[in-house]
Amino acid sequence: MVDQLRVNLGNRSYLLHFGDDLASEVRAQVDALIRAGRKVADLTDRNLVQAQGPALTRMLGDVPLLTVEPGEDTKSLRGLGQVLDFLAEQRLDRGGVLLIAGGGVIGDLGGFAAASYLRGIPFLQVPTTLLSMVDSAVGGKTGINLKAGKNLVGAFHQPNGVYISTGLLATLPPREFAAGMAEVIKYGLLGDAALFAQLEKTPLTVASAELGAVVRRCCAIKAALVEADEYERAKDGGRALLNLGHTFGHAIEQVAGYGSYLHGEAVAIGLCAAARLSQKLKLISSADVARVDAVVAAHALPVRLRQPLPWSALQAAMLRDKKVRAGAPRFIVLQQVGVAATRDDVSLALAEACFREVGAS
Repeated sequence: MVDQLRVNLGNRSYLLHFGDDLASEVRAQVDALIRAGRKVADLTDRNLVQAQGPALTRMLGDVPLLTVEPGEDTKSLRGLGQVLDFLAEQRLDRGGVLLIAGGGVIGDLGGFAAASYLRGIPFLQVPTTLLSMVDSAVGGKTGINLKAGKNLVGAFHQPNGVYISTGLLATLPPREFAAGMAEVIKYGLLGDAALFAQLEKTPLTVASAELGAVVRRCCAIKAALVEADEYERAKDGGRALLNLGHTFGHAIEQVAGYGSYLHGEAVAIGLCAAARLSQKLKLISSADVARVDAVVAAHALPVRLRQPLPWSALQAAMLRDKKVRAGAPRFIVLQQVGVAATRDDVSLALAEACFREVGAS
């Protein structure tokens, strides 16, 4: 029996399907669409084709497939054009469906292409990395990067279904699994102190018996926040809490150059910086900061920059971030481990101090 979780968004509601191997369920959905006269096309990347070729074949059959290069460079205007041209070449109409199999880059790129092509077509997500399973495949945020910053172009476009097969993680490189753990740690910090304590006690690995349950737990937290604040418009809290560590992390990614740090690695350093910010605001203790550092390190993630990055460039990147309000960056802070809040009153001097403590120059 496949476990399911519903994301309740009125006429845009959809199911998250959980299991170790959902290839047959995906294939059944693809076959049903084709029988109904609807064209299906698939987007994936070269790494997944090499690592999970047989699984893709079981899921897709002979559905037309576009394979793109992995990495943040693909999540670009050029990459978007490539996907849109592919959809047009396959003559998908508004009843057509794009199936997206891959990690966060492919999901964001494909979702935005689906939102843009013919002003919006349906799409299905098959996330294949831990990061995409627990975070980016759920909630309908799609987009691409510009030279000026991360995810500055995009759209809210909810999927029609998400199929989360944790067995696909068996071939995920250890560094990519660790990157996904940054988002898992984030969920514990912002809304589940028991999950954080569990990670403190026993680091999660791809072989952990509780992996599937933890993935579902993170998805349930995100689904609840998305249901309450789908378009991130809440004055305080809401969906913005999911950006814990990301104001710092996105700046690191941009200044270091996309690909120098995996997204999860930059977020991990961002979580450590956010913990320091929370302590400087007298919300948590130095012992709590040490707990955050310890859990991040225990999951093979960086707590500091590998090489110093200039504060001036990091500041400029933060001020171009999509979360800026009235010219000031917006930060997510910890009121305590397991409870987060938005803050719009953080001075750049305070942000600088936190960045310097994690290795900025």
